[in-house]
Amino acid sequence: MLKEEFDTLVPASGDFNRREFVRGAVGTGFAAAVLPVAAQTVVKTSADGLLAGEVMIPVGNFQMPAYRAAPAGRSGLPVVLVVSEIFGVHEHIADVARRFARAGYFAIAPELFVRQGDAGAYGEIAKLLAEVIAKVPDAQVMGDLDASLAWAKGQGADAGRAGVTGFCWGGRITWLYAAHHPAVKAGVAWYGRLLGATSVLNPKHPLDVAGALNGPVLGLYGGQDTGIPLDGVEKMKSALAAGNAAARKSEIVVYPDAPHAFHADYRPSFRKEAAEDGWRRCLAWFKANGLG
Repeated sequence: MLKEEFDTLVPASGDFNRREFVRGAVGTGFAAAVLPVAAQTVVKTSADGLLAGEVMIPVGNFQMPAYRAAPAGRSGLPVVLVVSEIFGVHEHIADVARRFARAGYFAIAPELFVRQGDAGAYGEIAKLLAEVIAKVPDAQVMGDLDASLAWAKGQGADAGRAGVTGFCWGGRITWLYAAHHPAVKAGVAWYGRLLGATSVLNPKHPLDVAGALNGPVLGLYGGQDTGIPLDGVEKMKSALAAGNAAARKSEIVVYPDAPHAFHADYRPSFRKEAAEDGWRRCLAWFKANGLG
C-alpha cells in the first residue's frame, strides 16, 4: 500500500461523494479519490499552439490510452514520459504534460493502470490501492513505457533522447525506468518510494537498482513526508554514490518543510515555493543532461 498517499488524502470519513467529480476522457477531471480542488491553486496551462489530447498507443494487441502534448508542427523533439500518481491521468497530470510541451518537449502521460481498472472511478483510496494499484506489475509498466517511446518515434519525436518524470507512485517508476531503458538520458522523481517489501509483481525497488542507472536521476523529496522516511533517502544517496557514472551524477534534494505531494497544486499538500523550485530544477536537469 502507498501509505504516503493514504495519509495525505483520506479524510476522517474515509470517502466522499463521487458526484462532486466528473472524469471524462484521459486528461480531464480529477480522480474520485482526490480531495476537493482548491480553484485558486490549480495551474492552468493553455493548449494554444500545442498538439494536445488523448491518443491510443499500441502495446501488442492492446490499445493503451494516453495524453500527448507537444508543440504543433515540430519534429525531432526530445520525449518526456510523465508518470502519474495512483489517480491516473487526470487534469493535473495533463497540465504537467502541457507544461513540458511549452518547454519544447514531446510529452506523453500513459494510463498505466487501465488494464487493472479505472483509477478515476474510485471514491475510497483503500479500495483503489487494493483493487487496482496493487495488481499492476512493474514489468507491465516498463513495457507500456517502452511502447510509449516507440510510438513517439513513429510520431516524429526523437525517442533516442528520452526523459522520464513521475509523482509518488510515478516517482518510484521513474527510478526503475531510468535503470530499464538505455534511451533514458535523465529522470526526475518527485517523492517516489525508494524501498519496501518485494513481490512477484514488484521484484525490485529504486534502492535495488540505484547503482545501475542509464541516465542520472534528480530526486525531489519532502522533509515532512510521513510515508518516505529520511533514513531511506540517506540510504538511496549512499547507493547512488557507490554506483555507476549515471548514479554518481544523480542528486537528491530535500525540501525540509514540504510534505508528500508538494507539487500537486490541486491538493492541500501543495507547497508553492517548493513546487516552483522543483519545477525549475526539473527543466534545468533535463537540459543539462542532453534533453535541451
